[in-house]
Amino acid sequence: MSGQGTADSRADVLTTERARLFALLGRLMIAAPDAGLLSALAGLRGEPTPLGEAYRGLAAAAAATDPVAVEREYHDLFIGLGRGELLPYASYYLTGFLHERPLAELRGDMLRLGLERAAGVAEPEDHIASECEVYAGLLSGGFAGGAAEAETFFQRHLRPWAGRFFADLEKAEAARFYRAVGALGRIVIEIEQAALGLPE
Repeated sequence: MSGQGTADSRADVLTTERARLFALLGRLMIAAPDAGLLSALAGLRGEPTPLGEAYRGLAAAAAATDPVAVEREYHDLFIGLGRGELLPYASYYLTGFLHERPLAELRGDMLRLGLERAAGVAEPEDHIASECEVYAGLLSGGFAGGAAEAETFFQRHLRPWAGRFFADLEKAEAARFYRAVGALGRIVIEIEQAALGLPE
């Protein structure tokens, strides 16, 4: 195999792993994990790197909770009686209000990419789960535009606010399991920002 072929293969594997990571973050942010997902997360192992440590933290947090407790935690963090402790929307983080310009810009880009909000989903598209899902789909090639559009999407819609959101989640008062999700998200965003900042 040529050196270029090996490099391309490594890049493909790395892109697949990035897509899986963002898909996992999207899944954990759209709803509390069920027993099956908690069990799978409890089995995560990590190398002695910041990302590996975040995996280990998530595994420990998953092993220490149960579906009822994590459902209550999710409710307290993101839903609440009037509102949750955190508002996981780009518009709120970037303007202080919901349904603002970041949402309109995201909808415009999604329309251009041929994407639309799934039927029955009440959350605005600038929810962190939705943005992670779109980015994962672009990285994996599951959405039109593919990896060629992924960097632009990240720079426009995740980079400006997602790191701050995950850092806030990491230290949220109601967070137990989700503290580890916040740590993982923060580190993943930092790694992505660093990688996208490197020269070609």
